[in-house]
Amino acid sequence: MRLTKQTNYAVRMLMYCAANGEKLSRIPEIARAYGVSELFLFKILQPLTRAGLVETVRGRNGGVRLPKPASAITLFDVVKVTEDSFAMAECFEAGEIDCPLVDSCGLNSALRKALNAFFEVLQGYTIDDLVKARPQINFLLGIEETKRPQTTAA
Repeated sequence: MRLTKQTNYAVRMLMYCAANGEKLSRIPEIARAYGVSELFLFKILQPLTRAGLVETVRGRNGGVRLPKPASAITLFDVVKVTEDSFAMAECFEAGEIDCPLVDSCGLNSALRKALNAFFEVLQGYTIDDLVKARPQINFLLGIEETKRPQTTAA
């Protein structure tokens, strides 16, 4: 099974937003960080917004952000929104199937178990897990961290 570029960049977009904290992330900044077109990210943004995985703020100073903690967004949440099909074989697809063994085939059962195991693993990882796995993620993505004024002890 191979996930689409849409899923790959959807996860990356969410990681960027998580690394950026509560600040709004702008699509041009995300596109530059990953070397992908803004148009492609806008296309990905639509299903993520509909699913409640991203919140958009319109206007001149607008952008995108996570509407809930990154620890509450699993990889499975993203994959189920961005992937069109999980048909691993003809027998997974709806419609007319040519195989005479479709109702009694061990392959169908084995692939279904494998797919369920795949989903279970994805449910065990959050966007926060991915961000925390890269301590230098802000530097790698070119996200400037807000500098806090240092206080001196009196």
